[in-house]
Amino acid sequence: MPTTRPRYQITETPAVAHALAVASRRWPGEPRSRLMLRLLEAGRAALERDENTTIHDRQAAVAATSGKYSDAFSADYLGELRHDCPK
Repeated sequence: MPTTRPRYQITETPAVAHALAVASRRWPGEPRSRLMLRLLEAGRAALERDENTTIHDRQAAVAATSGKYSDAFSADYLGELRHDCPK
């Protein structure tokens, strides 16, 4: 089908063949080209979930420690540090 969009070629390595075999069990009856698209979509979704989990975990760590060590530093601690640093 004519298109102005980029096209990609993928060599069927053992890893690609295995991924297609797994995908064909998940989505039986789909042509291999459609399985490739489904694998790309599943991979994108998994990466985004992982990225969102990482962001959430970092935010939770910041929230859990927020204000926890406020008694260890004076109110002007950062100002004192900045005063001591050369410009």
